[in-house]
Amino acid sequence: IKTLMARKDEIANYFLGRHNSGFVEGLNNKIKVIKRRCYGILNLGHLFQRIQLDLVGYKLYA
Repeated sequence: IKTLMARKDEIANYFLGRHNSGFVEGLNNKIKVIKRRCYGILNLGHLFQRIQLDLVGYKLYA
């Protein structure tokens, strides 16, 4: 009950606007998968290039 009372504004805002963090959670998951796949990349720049390619790069060639 304490948690419900403390967070009632946030809970009410969800039902009013139907905003959630689904996009951010999905993005975090994609980045975690890329980090696991690219284990051993020592150059941080290459990791960011891989993330950029996986997120928007393939749309450029579709």
